[in-house]
Amino acid sequence: MKNLYIIGGTMGVGKTAVCQRLKTRLDKAVFLDGDWCWDAHPFVVNEQTKTMVLQNITFLLRQFIACDAYQNVVFCWVMHQQGIIDCILNGLDLHGVNVKCISLICTADELKKRLTKDVECGIRQPDVIERSIARLPLYDGLDTVKVATDGKSIDEVCDCIALL
Repeated sequence: MKNLYIIGGTMGVGKTAVCQRLKTRLDKAVFLDGDWCWDAHPFVVNEQTKTMVLQNITFLLRQFIACDAYQNVVFCWVMHQQGIIDCILNGLDLHGVNVKCISLICTADELKKRLTKDVECGIRQPDVIERSIARLPLYDGLDTVKVATDGKSIDEVCDCIALL
């Protein structure tokens, strides 16, 4: 049986770092970051681009699931609405796949600290702090396992996910 890890969380919560590490800890693993399916300049958000990115994601996940070289598929993206998760899962053949839907969360103070550091390093724009903090409460309503990242190392968060 294959495993599909669907890992969501607001910007700055640690999704990419955790998933990169998880990929190396799991056997026969592949990692897809949803942001890679929509990396453009200028970044345009409209109905056409939202449809396109979901199609890109489901196409790549289908390919990874169908490939015998991979036992574990790790995917992360912001996914702050249940409809996004459902749309992705509904586009996949999940026979023989154990799906683990996870939301990484942290406190607003911790998130602000992490994102401020990224802004100071020039990795992110200042407006991300307010946008990301505003999304935090949305994860409470999702049908996902919540994993708190506050005060935990990347390996400790991976340990929590591995126990699921």
